[in-house]
Formats: sequence, C-alpha cells, structure tokens
Amino acid sequence: MNSMKNPRIIGTIAVIILLGLTPLAFGQENYTMRVITVGMCAAIAVYGLNIILGFTGQLNLAQGGFFGIGAYGVGLLTTDYDWSFWAAFCVSVIGTAVIGYLCGLIALRTRDEYFAIFTMAIGFIIFLVISRWESVTHAHSGVNNVKFPEGGGLIDFESPTAMFYLVFAVLLVCVYTTYAIRRSSVGRTLLTIRTSEDLADAIGVRVGFSKQLAFAASAVFGGMGGGLYASVVGFIGPDSATIDKTFEFLMFILVGGMGTVAGPLLGSMIVTFLFELFQDFQAYRFIVLGPIIVALVIFAPRGIVGYLGGIVDRRNRRRRAESARGADDDHESTDASTSGGTGDHRARNVADGVDSSVGRTGSTPSSEETK
Repeated sequence: MNSMKNPRIIGTIAVIILLGLTPLAFGQENYTMRVITVGMCAAIAVYGLNIILGFTGQLNLAQGGFFGIGAYGVGLLTTDYDWSFWAAFCVSVIGTAVIGYLCGLIALRTRDEYFAIFTMAIGFIIFLVISRWESVTHAHSGVNNVKFPEGGGLIDFESPTAMFYLVFAVLLVCVYTTYAIRRSSVGRTLLTIRTSEDLADAIGVRVGFSKQLAFAASAVFGGMGGGLYASVVGFIGPDSATIDKTFEFLMFILVGGMGTVAGPLLGSMIVTFLFELFQDFQAYRFIVLGPIIVALVIFAPRGIVGYLGGIVDRRNRRRRAESARGADDDHESTDASTSGGTGDHRARNVADGVDSSVGRTGSTPSSEETK
C-alpha cells in the first residue's frame, strides 16, 4: 500500500492512463493514431535500451540494428513466405534474442568506450547486411504490404484503434517488466554493476552473466518493437536499422530519464511529436532539437522524470527534516517540564522536612519549662 503512495508510481500510472485514453480524443484521426502507435513501438525498444544502459551502465549502440532485425523478420516472413503475423513475430523475437546473446558474448568482453564502439560496429554490420543482401532483404527496395496481426474473427487489427491497443498492451508488459526488475534483486545487482563492476565482483556478483542477460533482454525488447513497427507501418526499408535509429532511441531515453520506469515512454512520445512537428524541416530539425537536447543534458542530466523525481526527493527530505526538528522540540519541552516538575517536588520535600523538624523541636519541652 505504501508503494502506491509513491509520487513516481502515481505519475507513471497517470501517464499510462492518459496514453490509454488517447483514442477517445484522436480515434477518428488515422494519421495521429499512427504517429502515436509508432512512438509506442519506439518506446518498447527504448525500454530495452534502458535495461542495458539505465540499469547496467553499458552504452549499447546496436539497438537500432536489433530493431531492424525484428522489423525485417516480421516483414520478410509475412510477405515472402506467407507466414501469419503471430508466428513471424515470435520467430523474429526469438531470433533477435539469439543474435543479441551471441553478440553479447563478444561485446561484453570489452568495457566502457570500447564496448560502445564495438556495439556500434555490430549495428553497422546489421545495417550493411540488410541494405546490401538484395536476394534476401530486397535491399533498398524494402518490403511492402507487411501483414496485420490476425484477430481470429474477433478483432480487426487493420483498424488504427485496434492496432494501437495491441501495441499499448505490449508496452504495458515492458513497463511492468522494467518496474519489476528495478525493485527485484536482479535490478539491485544491475545497479551495483553500474556503480562499480569491481565492487560488484568483490561482493560475489556474477558480473559477466548479469550483463549478458541484460544485453539479451535489450535485444528482445528491440526485436519486439521492430516487429510491431513493421506491421503498423506496412513498409520497411534499411532506414529502420540505421545507426541514426540507435541515436534516436538514445535521445528518447536522455529526454525521458535513464534508469527510470516512465522515462522511456515519456521521452519517446515527446520527441516523436517534436519530430512530426518539424517534419517539413526534416533536414534541419536537429538544428532546432540539438540545442534543446544539449540544454536538457546540462540542466536536467537525469531527464524529465529524473528532474521531477529530484524535486519530489528534496521535498520529502525537507518534510522529514521539519518533522525531526518538531520531534526534537517536543522532546526538549518534555524534558524541561519534567526537570521543572522534579525540582518543585524536591523543593516541596525539603520544605516539608524543615516544617516537620521545626514541629518536632517546638513540641519538645525545654529544660527550663520542665523545672
């Protein structure tokens, strides 16, 4: 019950509820619904980046490549091989997890900037394979007419609202998974690794295995986001696996807040809408967005959610300090009244002793009176 009073949890739930109610306001605007749904697909991949970067502190620059593997897996299997969406989606996610795990076996032997450079090379290799292997991926021709998910006659996923809620449901799973990891012993292990790998190793943490799992989980989330993205958009090309896509994800998490639960979602939606706002100036949008991102990194390095969380923490510390001072004042006043009461009690005892001794002296007859 106390956790439900946490302002961070309340804020995350509020953001999710507002997002879930979006079709009530924009349900008739197909373009707007498509933009929001694409933003949620990106948010799913960003949650994967949050696990490896926000929790473990490893800058994975291959996330765009894993996103592209998921997208091309669904696109090629549903068009060239006539698979159902669900079968293609499951195979694509599993394939992305396997590729991510194998890449992680090599990449995680490096550290710090070398890890970032190596993963960037992995992402670039994935992009080259997708853009040059024309007999398999169709290269720059792309993949058209990617299938929608099958609803079994109950749901028509060709409807933008139905597709929105499908992606929204997967996004909820990612949000809850991030929350559960953060509060679990696994999350504390990953945060310990982020703080100091040497310290984590010294206290018995399996650093290599934990980083390997985080890398594989990051790849799985990227594949899920890419697979859903292919079905939402209906067409995919090599640009869905570029290094630029990775840096977009990195921008989303920097704006929202690394290592937080709501940060990837909030950052993805805000920046996606900013991109759409500046789509007429697409070649120059980074000229406008660049200084905004730089200012955000300087003045709010923990992102929007981290900045707001810092305000809440300072307010809570101030309240605790005030309550502690109030308790100290009450304790001092209690001690003063207690000591004062004890002094009065002692004074009364001394006075009573004097009176009694005087009474006894007065009642004793003198020698002269006896004579």
